[in-house]
This record gives sequence, C-alpha cells and structure tokens, in this order.
Amino acid sequence: MNKTTKNTLGSGMSDEDWFSLGKSDAWAGKPKVPPEQDAQAASMYDLGYSEGEITHSPTETPKAQQ
Repeated sequence: MNKTTKNTLGSGMSDEDWFSLGKSDAWAGKPKVPPEQDAQAASMYDLGYSEGEITHSPTETPKAQQ
C-alpha cells in the first residue's frame, strides 16, 4: 500500500494505517468497526478487514507448507 495520504478529518492516521488496523482487527477476530465520520478511512479499513479475513497472519505458517 503506497498511498499514504492523510484523511480529511485530522485523526492523524494515514490510509495505510487504517488499512493495517482493519487487517489486524480481522486477524484478531475483532468485530468490524470502521470510522463513521470519514468515508475514505472507512473504505481503507474495510479493504484491510476484508483482506485480513481471507489471508492468514504473516506470523502463522500453514501446516501444508511445512
């Protein structure tokens, strides 16, 4: 994720931060809670959450690959 523009509401988090937060929430099994006031940040969070749901954490190794 190369785009690191700041979101418009001044939360101090970049698009990449929101993407990473969504992904880590999915890996941790947390409920999806995107920011409500910022559509761009919510979109990046949803994208990260979706990716986290379909992939495994980089710290885990699937048994089939061992």
